[in-house]
Amino acid sequence: MSNPFPISDDEVIDVAPPKRTRWRRWVIAAAVLLFVVLSRSLSIYVSVLWFGSLGYSAVYWYVFKLKAGLFLIFLLLTIGILRGAFLILERTFASDAFAPRTIMLNDQPVEFSPARFIRPLAWVVSVMFGLFYGIAMKGNWQDFALYFNQSTTTQADPIFQKPLGFYLFSLPIYDEISSWLLTLTFIVLCASLFFFLLTAPQRVLKSARSLSSGSAFAAISSALVAFLLAVSWQTYLSRFPYLWTDHQTFSGVTYTEANYLLPALLFVSFALILGAALSLVNAFTKKGLRLLLLALAIPIAVYIVGVVIVPTYVNSFIVKPNELGRETPYIEHNINWTRRAFGLEQIELREFEAENSVEALNLSANRATLENIRLWDWHALQDTLKQIQTIRTYYDFPDVDVDRYSFAGQTRQVMLAAREIDVEKLPESSRNWINEKLIYTHGYGLTMNTANEFTPEGMPRFLVSNMPIETRTQGITITRPQIYFGQKTDTDVYVNTAQKEFDFPQGEANTYTTYEGTGGIKIGGRLRRMLLAWALNDLSKLPFSDDVTSESRVLIRRSIKEIVNGVAPFLIYDNDPYMVVSKEGRLFWLLDAFTESSRFPYSRHHAVGGNRINYIRNSVKVVIDAYNGSVAFYVFDAQDPLMATYRATFPTLFQDASAMPPDLRSHVRYPETLIRVQGEVYGVYHTQNPKIFFQREDVWSVANQLGRDGQDKNQSQPIDPYYVLMQLPGEQVSSEFVLILPFTPASRNNMIGWMAGRSDGDNYGKLLVYNFPQSRLIEGPLQIEARIDQNAELSAQFSLWNQQGSRVLRGHLLVVPIGRSLLYVEPVYLQAVRSPMPELRLVVLAIQERVGYGKSFDEAMTHLFGEAGKTPSQPVSGPPKDDVDETAMKPAPSPPSGENIQQLITKAVQEFEDYQRLTSQGKLAEAGQKLEQHKRTLEELKRVGGKQ
Repeated sequence: MSNPFPISDDEVIDVAPPKRTRWRRWVIAAAVLLFVVLSRSLSIYVSVLWFGSLGYSAVYWYVFKLKAGLFLIFLLLTIGILRGAFLILERTFASDAFAPRTIMLNDQPVEFSPARFIRPLAWVVSVMFGLFYGIAMKGNWQDFALYFNQSTTTQADPIFQKPLGFYLFSLPIYDEISSWLLTLTFIVLCASLFFFLLTAPQRVLKSARSLSSGSAFAAISSALVAFLLAVSWQTYLSRFPYLWTDHQTFSGVTYTEANYLLPALLFVSFALILGAALSLVNAFTKKGLRLLLLALAIPIAVYIVGVVIVPTYVNSFIVKPNELGRETPYIEHNINWTRRAFGLEQIELREFEAENSVEALNLSANRATLENIRLWDWHALQDTLKQIQTIRTYYDFPDVDVDRYSFAGQTRQVMLAAREIDVEKLPESSRNWINEKLIYTHGYGLTMNTANEFTPEGMPRFLVSNMPIETRTQGITITRPQIYFGQKTDTDVYVNTAQKEFDFPQGEANTYTTYEGTGGIKIGGRLRRMLLAWALNDLSKLPFSDDVTSESRVLIRRSIKEIVNGVAPFLIYDNDPYMVVSKEGRLFWLLDAFTESSRFPYSRHHAVGGNRINYIRNSVKVVIDAYNGSVAFYVFDAQDPLMATYRATFPTLFQDASAMPPDLRSHVRYPETLIRVQGEVYGVYHTQNPKIFFQREDVWSVANQLGRDGQDKNQSQPIDPYYVLMQLPGEQVSSEFVLILPFTPASRNNMIGWMAGRSDGDNYGKLLVYNFPQSRLIEGPLQIEARIDQNAELSAQFSLWNQQGSRVLRGHLLVVPIGRSLLYVEPVYLQAVRSPMPELRLVVLAIQERVGYGKSFDEAMTHLFGEAGKTPSQPVSGPPKDDVDETAMKPAPSPPSGENIQQLITKAVQEFEDYQRLTSQGKLAEAGQKLEQHKRTLEELKRVGGKQ
């Protein structure tokens, strides 16, 4: 019988895939590509609308065109260079490289054509690197923008005599292009070696001589020429970063580098050019391997001798024995240029006696300072506000800021906190699209309290509080309390819809409002609505909502950081935006912006916000409208070369400082971020004597204090800079807003000086440093903390307060210069463990070895200085005089009562339990009264116990 299946099992039929399957793959690939293109186009469309709503369309289109141009230029150049080089190599080695080969696979000969793999691989490599460098160079658009628009700088470095702009604007671009060319030439050189090795067997079969001669070595020689020239250029550029290299003692070029290493690198660069010339000769003469080896050997030999051996010998046997003498000119460069880079060259130095008498305080002449000493720590105040002013669980106070305002002609230091909404804290039953997107859209108002006053219950004395807004002083009104743009506004919302927006709670009912501003993007017609829904991932709700009309607006990118980083990502922003109330009663956010660089010659690097920088300027103040989201950038340092270049790049973005409204200008302040880094730098670079600098004989550090709540209380922490409204010693102005940073000698605790950053009027941005006398010891914060700890009465009081469910929180110690003396101020808070609501209960003052305390600032002054410490008029802080219990916290005991100790203990325990119960019930006023009774009982107990 014949076999119905004539094909044997060993035979395989090659069946081509159906054409339908191939078309399906192409359709899927096209659909994915189309989706990506449309998504990216939608993102661009929304960005265009957003920038247009802010009035900065020109900024967006400049950046967009620059990015697109860089991407296309480097994409096409990379593909063209690599693919062109591969094509030349293919033609050079074509006869041997692409000849069919027979290889053995499973003991069977198989015909193999390298061309089927090499040509597609060349395209893949070319396109892959083209995309990589297109994307990379697009990401470096800021460097190219600075290069194309760089401002003129005349100041030259002391080593290469090149202008400052070369390092800030040109060198970054040269480095990027050098790295790009080095990579491309290295790829081409590797490809030529690959082709050479691939064709070696065929050339050996043809002729033994052909292995090392002819076009093969010409191709390798040509590739080596390009590579050596790229290395030569990069070697030449590698000399300049030595200007900002940090060494153990100082930064910048050293004696060895200036006289031996840098010239050697220049010789290496010339040797590489010579090697390239030899390789080029070899490409035409086809001498073979000898010239190529010589082309490599010369620069390697120069490098080993000039860059490794000679500098090592000079540094070890010439510099080290007389290091200070050799390095003195270079240390001077480092000192001068570092001070210039961090804005320290214009510091004004003054002497400060730091006497310890009440006469030195000159209380009558410094009343403005005494009236504004800050007793509220912002951490403690924030915890208290969250308990008594959030009103509803979905409100929050992200931060508390310090500022100054004028009331009836008198300037007072105040503390402000914006009440923002956090939709994440809405009850779970209320978490739906309508509530989160249409109703709960904004925060409401702020709190403002004096920095130095508190109620009999230890609560802040508010000037502005509650919902609706209540003001308790003349000179401030709030007409637009709604906060649509802030620190917690992380979600998109729709406003001016058919739904009324929740404004604030009022009793059992709620008050609603409708957005009347011009912020955000108008919804418009159906097409724009669909595009916005897709771009905002809201396709399931927005297109079908009857509440959102064509006149509605969508507010996107509402976070302060998102706004400023979206408009001007090339600036570095402070982490502490602060709210300001304008004269018209509108709310604005003020934010400091900086220009930074890590390429400033002869300047030492320091860490700022996660970046290692050696140049910084606070060149810009940013103002954001909390209602409309409009943003304005005001230039406060027109001399900054980076800022001048950014202004030339974006002429419509920046305005002069004089254009800032005066009512906002009066609230600009010296930024904490800036004075922190300036203080760190000044601690080392305050001395301009190279010998003292080199030997580290006079290094300062920021003064330390003990850790506070949430920190390790046994571990010292650097004092944060703090704002003070005070009369500066030696100034005629009664009071001004300054930022203070105290110093101690390194590894010691006594004070050596303090720095003041000025904020008001024409003095804005000026730095003062007050030096203490070297002839006597001025106690520092840690030493004052120790004196407070050693005070028997305070220690006993703290121990009693730390019992049975309450704890003592000691605030940050402030060092306040007054007259010719230093006054140390530390507030003390009492907080129930169950309720994180600190109450300000005690003020501790110190002046060198003397410590005083009281329930108010005036009482503490009297305790510290006696009758001489009484201020010349009304009390400057604490509860009103008629509310103060005269028997509490007196330094002299009163006669004991007739109650015995056991009765007093029982009474004290009962009073404390009542205090805890009232606190947990939220009856703060009654709890405060009960705590006062409890303290009097404890005092009585202490006196009776002493008598018996």
